[in-house]
Amino acid sequence: MNTNWSDYPVFLAVAQAGSLTAAGKKLGMSQPTVGRRIRALEDHFNTNLLKRQDGQLIPTTFGQSMLDHISRMQDEAAAIDRSSATLEDSLSGVVRLSATEGIGTAWLPGVMQRFRSEHPDVLVDIGISFESHNLAQREADIALRWNNPGEQNSLIGRKVASVGFGMFASPEYLALAGVPTTLEDLSKHDGVVAAIMDGKILWLTDPDTDEPIHLPGRITFKSNSIWAFYEGLEQGYGIGMLPLCGADSRGLHLSRIMSEMEHKEDLYLVAHQDLKRSARIRAVFDYLVEAFRQDSAFFDGGGESVFSPGRFDIAPPSACREERAHSHLTVAAE
Repeated sequence: MNTNWSDYPVFLAVAQAGSLTAAGKKLGMSQPTVGRRIRALEDHFNTNLLKRQDGQLIPTTFGQSMLDHISRMQDEAAAIDRSSATLEDSLSGVVRLSATEGIGTAWLPGVMQRFRSEHPDVLVDIGISFESHNLAQREADIALRWNNPGEQNSLIGRKVASVGFGMFASPEYLALAGVPTTLEDLSKHDGVVAAIMDGKILWLTDPDTDEPIHLPGRITFKSNSIWAFYEGLEQGYGIGMLPLCGADSRGLHLSRIMSEMEHKEDLYLVAHQDLKRSARIRAVFDYLVEAFRQDSAFFDGGGESVFSPGRFDIAPPSACREERAHSHLTVAAE
């Protein structure tokens, strides 16, 4: 039978306290439970670990030898804790980010490389998915989420962008099918959609019901990949809705229609509340808040990102430290 590692601290507590009762109080255990744990160790080693002397329990010769090993184990465990604390207080180690295609593939890598220019020991792990990563289970340290920060317990979130969307189609499609001028005209056209979070499609939605409205007469192309969705639009399958910043940054061969239509989607930066215990995670979180702030015009209306090659409008990470000290976070609904 293998030793139960949790019995060793019990033996150490008894040896230090001199009695089962005193050790039980220290450990939050009953005296009979402490006694059973000691007997389990003695049965395992087939020898006595404690003896009574002057009304106190003291270790036997073999027991003392065990205590020497247990003390070293305790020292090593304390060293691990100190090492972990040092790591959490330093700007080094992996930061796991979760984002959807598009922002997670075209914008986030360049932003994080700018951060790493000053903190090269921060390693970046970006998980691309339309499914929400469980931050409480550390599937990611920081997540970018659309529309709301999520409902997991113990999350903190910050609205970082209001992203503008527009309707687009290829010039070839519009030449064949005509150019719609109103939302009602969309019912006479073909549609291209992307399947996004929770099975929803990327399209106009009713603000009260969150259901799609003004749908095209038929959906001729649907994909769970943003890149395939873009390709479907360029290949002339029909009309689709996409972020203005995505259309500009990708250089898509598309024409915008009904430019007077204004549609916004909110983007949130979310992390578990324990991020405050990790210097690197908190530093990345606050840096991204600042990066979104400086790139707000790009997300709102398209154009050129301040992170485009050759642009250096964004302040380096060190300039954001005072901003980080005063950042405000919103607690997600539980």
